[in-house]
Amino acid sequence: MEAECEQVHGADEEEEEEEEAGAGESMLWSLQEALERQTLQIGASACGATAVVDVLKALGVDVAPEEADRCVQTRLRRNDSPLPDYLLSRSVAGATHAQLIAGAEEASKGAVMGRFFHLHPRRQVKLVPWLARWIQKGAVPVATMNMQLAVPEGEEVPDAWHHQLIFGVAPDTVFMTNPLDVVSEGEVHQRLCSASVLLIRRADVLQRLTPDSCLSSLSESQSDPRWKALDVEGQVRQMAREEEQEQERSQLTHITIPAAYSSGITLFALQESGLGQELLNAPELPLL
Repeated sequence: MEAECEQVHGADEEEEEEEEAGAGESMLWSLQEALERQTLQIGASACGATAVVDVLKALGVDVAPEEADRCVQTRLRRNDSPLPDYLLSRSVAGATHAQLIAGAEEASKGAVMGRFFHLHPRRQVKLVPWLARWIQKGAVPVATMNMQLAVPEGEEVPDAWHHQLIFGVAPDTVFMTNPLDVVSEGEVHQRLCSASVLLIRRADVLQRLTPDSCLSSLSESQSDPRWKALDVEGQVRQMAREEEQEQERSQLTHITIPAAYSSGITLFALQESGLGQELLNAPELPLL
C-alpha cells in the first residue's frame, strides 16, 4: 500500500510538471496569422487605439480603426507649444490603460471588458506561465511598457512608452504586434516594471526653451506634485546652463518628467463570459 501511494504521489508530481510546462506556451494567433491580421499604427501616438482594434478583432468584434481611436480618446503632443505646455502634453500623450479599457468597452458597445494588472513595484509572478494560463482561458493581453528601459547597447533611447497586443507566449518568449515582435521574457518584464516617468530628449527641450519660458510653472502650477518632486524646473535649468557653458562632459541627455501611464498588463475578455467575471474577481499580483 505504501509503495502504491508513492506511485500515485509521483504521478501527481508529473502532472503538475506537465501543467507547468504547458503553461509556458499559448498562442492566440500563429506568426503567419499575426502577420496577416495585425493592425499597424493607425495614427500619431495611437498605439493604444491600435492595440484595442486588434483586441476586439481577437474577440470577434470588428470595429473601424477611426472609431477605436475616437473611443480611446488618444491625446496628441502639442509640438508647437512653449516648453512648459509641451512637457505637460508629453506626460499624457497617447493613452493610459484606463483609456484602453474604457475605449474597448465603448467601441464594442459593452461587449468587451478589461482588467489591468500592475507589475510595478515588482510582483511575485512568472510572466510567461501567467500570461499563458490567461491566454488559454481566452483572455487577450495588452502590455503597457516603458520602452526607455532595457534598451539594447548602442541603440538610441526610444521616445515613448508603448502599448502592444500580446498574441502568444512560449518559454522565455513573448510575441507582440505593432510592430510584429518576438522579445525575450526578461526584456519584456523589465519594461513592464517601471515607475511612471518619461525621458524627454535634450534637443526637444532646448529647441523650445526661450528667454521668456515660464519655468516656475513646472513646479508651481501643476496639479501633479511629481513635477516638483522630480524638480523638472531644476533639470531644465541645469540643461540650459550646460548649453550656455558649452560643457562637453556630464551633459544631461534627457530630463525626467512624470508620466500618466502605469506599467503592466491589461487582460480583455467578453463582458458576459465566465472569464470576464473571473478577471474582475482575480486578486492583484502579490508584491515581491
